[in-house]
Amino acid sequence: MFIQTEATPNPQTLKFLPGKVVLEDGTADFRTADDAAVSPLAERLFSIKGVTGVFFGYDFVTVTKDGVEWPHLKPAILGAIMEHYMSGAPVMGASHDQDGIDAADEFFAPGDESVVATIKELLESRVRPAVAQDGGDITFRGYRDGTVFLNMKGSCAGCPSSTATLKHGVQNLLRHFIPEVREVEAV
Repeated sequence: MFIQTEATPNPQTLKFLPGKVVLEDGTADFRTADDAAVSPLAERLFSIKGVTGVFFGYDFVTVTKDGVEWPHLKPAILGAIMEHYMSGAPVMGASHDQDGIDAADEFFAPGDESVVATIKELLESRVRPAVAQDGGDITFRGYRDGTVFLNMKGSCAGCPSSTATLKHGVQNLLRHFIPEVREVEAV
C-alpha cells in the first residue's frame, strides 16, 4: 500500500491519501480523542502522541498536530493508516452520524428558503471541491440578516489562511451570485 501525503495551507495539518475511499458519503471531523471513539481509524491516529485532530473526506485523511515536528510524526501516522487498512477494520463504527450536523441544526428565517438553497448549491458545486483539495471542508450552518454562517472542518479549522478564504473567496463568490448576502462568518 502506497500512501501519498500533501501539504495543506495549514502548517499544523497534513493530508494523507491512502489510494482508497475513506468515507463513501459526507465527512467526519474529530477534534478530541473522545470524539474518535466512533472510528477505529481515528482512535488509532489519536493514540499517536502529538495528534490533536483527524478529518476524513471521500479519499483522504487530514491529521492536525501540536508540538511534534512532522518528520517525527509522519512515519507513525503513515504506519497507523497502513495498519488500519491491512487489518480490514471499518473506518467508521456503526453509530457514526455523518457530518455531525443535520438539517435540524441549521438556522434561517422562514421565507429565506430560496436564498439558503442557492447558498447550499454554490457551496456544494464551487466551494467544497476546492476546499477538499486542501484537506478540509466547509458546510452551511445558518443564514440570518444577510450573514451566512459556515462550519469549517479539517485543515480549514484553525488554519491561518481560513479567514482569507472566507472573506476573499467564499464571501465574494456568494455576494456575486446572491445580492442578499452581505457577509460570511465561521462558527
